[in-house]
Amino acid sequence: MPLKLALPKGRLQPLLSSWLGGWGLEGYEATSRSYRPSSRLHPQLQLKVFQERDIPIQVAVGNYDLGICGRDWVEELLVRYPQSPLVRVRELGFGGGGLYLASSIFSPLSSASELSGHPGPLRLVSEYPNLAEAVALRLRLRRFQVFPLWGAAEVYPPETADLVVMASASEDDLKDRGLCPLLSLLPASTCLIAYRPSWEGKDLGEVLARLPPLPKEVAVKAGVVSTAAGAAFPPGLAVLALPDGHQQPPTLELLRRAGLPGDSYSQGERRFLWEGVAVKVLRPQDMPIQVANGNLDLAITGQDWLRDHLCRFPGSPVKEYLALGFGQVKVVAVVGPQTEAVSPEELRGAFPVLRVASEYVNLADRYARDKHLGPYRIIPTWGASEAFLPEDADLLIENTQTGRTLARHGLRIIDTLLESSACLIGPREVPPEKRGRVEALVEAFRRGAGG
Repeated sequence: MPLKLALPKGRLQPLLSSWLGGWGLEGYEATSRSYRPSSRLHPQLQLKVFQERDIPIQVAVGNYDLGICGRDWVEELLVRYPQSPLVRVRELGFGGGGLYLASSIFSPLSSASELSGHPGPLRLVSEYPNLAEAVALRLRLRRFQVFPLWGAAEVYPPETADLVVMASASEDDLKDRGLCPLLSLLPASTCLIAYRPSWEGKDLGEVLARLPPLPKEVAVKAGVVSTAAGAAFPPGLAVLALPDGHQQPPTLELLRRAGLPGDSYSQGERRFLWEGVAVKVLRPQDMPIQVANGNLDLAITGQDWLRDHLCRFPGSPVKEYLALGFGQVKVVAVVGPQTEAVSPEELRGAFPVLRVASEYVNLADRYARDKHLGPYRIIPTWGASEAFLPEDADLLIENTQTGRTLARHGLRIIDTLLESSACLIGPREVPPEKRGRVEALVEAFRRGAGG
């Protein structure tokens, strides 16, 4: 049987592409968008590209014999599933940085020793919820809550979190973000991992013997954006969340048309003040739950993420205030080339257990139930979802603008769940003391959107 290796996209891709250059890799260059590179040196090796945090899961369930990813994501899996059949083959010596527990520099919590006696509750936010919980238990926190995030953890303290567990290049880098490092948890260096049955039962020697020599020293900053330190926002301000990532340019244009200041946003700051408004730059995926929890008064996210939230919490106090007209995508059901179905109904009974991969976990679950697709299993992903078909999933629930990227990867749309664009969301009931400012912001965005 061929050997299968999972490679990461994103921050590690340029380094690994260079390090594995002797393998004659094709389709894994720094700018490549291919999910299936190949190797001239190892033509029998099947390569697949995933988001880094998906790789330990794919190796642990036996879909891949080997994987390369950050040690932080390996530990995030193992702390919850310590019996997972993973083998740490070797540290690769690059990747840089580490995982830290930190508080705001304006918090009275300035050392880890102060935490165990704190009466709580302490609010922890992190992309690493399993590690965050393990740290809280290890420190014997009396009362705590862990809030999972998609990213941008440094934005939450001090108003809506007391502690963060996050990756950073160094303690100085944390301080530049307005955070106080309390505890260094583990290095976030890159490692090679293996599926234990493959490690014990397959001949991996040829592949491992032809790995290049380990680099002596490669410094790589963690894949997060630096921001200036900032004090806690004054109380009583309206709190607005703006999106990061590919939605940032059209949002910046919306601010310009609405007559709202955009300099700090365009310069990459994640926390700043307007007159009477506190602004945070967050991942759109995190915004609906933050509005529901009362941490945000307004947010610009996608209708797709609002719908995903409402599928899980149909009684949520979050509503759409305004459609903004940019960021149009369709959320679609997609199959691979080996699947002959042309409609979701034809998937019924086609698989013993239908594997449904998606970033939209709640939408995908609702869709599979509403379409009566029979026995199914939801596979959460963190991006690069096209890579899962056809080997690691049977159905994909994904967003697309034109469908061209899906077609380029040999995938086929069989249904459309919804059409989505950017929208302004907020709570159904705005606190009276903020109502005037929130209404003024909604009206400004309405003007900017041409409504």
